[in-house]
Amino acid sequence: MQVLTPTRRAVLPPAGGHPDFAQRIQAYHQEVERCTRCVFDVNTPAISFDSDGICNYCRLIEKLEAEYPDGPEGERILERTVDEIKRAGRHKPFDVVIGVSGGCDSSFMVVKAKEWGLRPLAAHFDNTWNSTIATQNIHTVLNKLGVQLYTHVVDNEEYNDVCKAFILAGVIDIETPTDIGLATTLYQAAAKHGITYQFEGHSFRTEGVGPLGWFYMDGKYIESVVKQFGHFNEHRLKSFPNLTFLRFMKYILWNRVKKIRPIYWMDYDKAATQKWLVKDYGWTWYGGHHLENRFTAFLHSYYAPRRFGLDTRVVGTSALVRSGQITRDEALAQLRQPFHFDQEIVDVVKRRLGFSDEEFERVMRAPTRTYRDFATYKPLFERLRPFFYSLMKAQLVPQSFYIKYTSKECL
Repeated sequence: MQVLTPTRRAVLPPAGGHPDFAQRIQAYHQEVERCTRCVFDVNTPAISFDSDGICNYCRLIEKLEAEYPDGPEGERILERTVDEIKRAGRHKPFDVVIGVSGGCDSSFMVVKAKEWGLRPLAAHFDNTWNSTIATQNIHTVLNKLGVQLYTHVVDNEEYNDVCKAFILAGVIDIETPTDIGLATTLYQAAAKHGITYQFEGHSFRTEGVGPLGWFYMDGKYIESVVKQFGHFNEHRLKSFPNLTFLRFMKYILWNRVKKIRPIYWMDYDKAATQKWLVKDYGWTWYGGHHLENRFTAFLHSYYAPRRFGLDTRVVGTSALVRSGQITRDEALAQLRQPFHFDQEIVDVVKRRLGFSDEEFERVMRAPTRTYRDFATYKPLFERLRPFFYSLMKAQLVPQSFYIKYTSKECL
């Protein structure tokens, strides 16, 4: 395999973006110092390389692979886990809650739960930005499986104001409200029905691990941004299910909902899974990763690369390289391809959030900020690192939360 010779550090686009951001991003992926195994480069937050030129993120994946084996051993672990979940759900209407978005991974999780003889409750946070296809997928798959759906629908005007506040704040974390809203919705559904297990459809083998410092989220951060840049309901969150620290602790310590990621123990082929879902469950492909939600698509295909010079494709391509599904050279070739975004989605964002063309351009060129410029729970999470370690070992918080949110290395 050919290894790129490090010749210079990449120069990211200036703060505020630039009209020719696609060309700048393309140049960003040329001759830069990179991990000799994956395609993370020196601009990745908190990255380091060992004597073999392999980055710390690849080493983290190696540790996860050892901790979460797939194959026959993984199957045995899953069997024990499923039996445990069934015992916990005895005399209750449901065994496990599963967040659904209409995407491949969450649909797969619901199908597998039924195959394993579990009684899942599907939960969905409707932020009113779902694509039509994603919404159809949710109902098509659940109806075929006979699975009940718990939905929290946020007030449209309120949520638009929250989204606009994050864009005006100049931070990259504009999907934080969606992620927090979904997490809270899942906790609410579990608490309502006495469910003590939650499935998450994530695979570090196929999706990788997001670099420390790329995106940040917590409930206090949302409140801080909305207080400074929101206007709806006098800066108050009413219909939005925010996750305050006290609520977080209640769901963890009182309701004791354990978070399980079954795909960690599975040999998961995403492309084959998509074909299977289409054939057997009437599921429809929505065109690409993150495209099941229009605001999420806006973040990854337009907002992040243009305003921050950030190419989130590198996480997925690095994962595919590590798992041997594509070569490193193929990954680099993919990353050198110009960004493609749907202008219609950009127009929808401007229209729904009330941006004129001139104001939108002005905002996209404005100076940027990070979560460190706002009040967050991050200092508290760091102080409580030993406490969260014990919660991680008890499966009450994901390992990814412990690594990213309690570490001072999160830039």
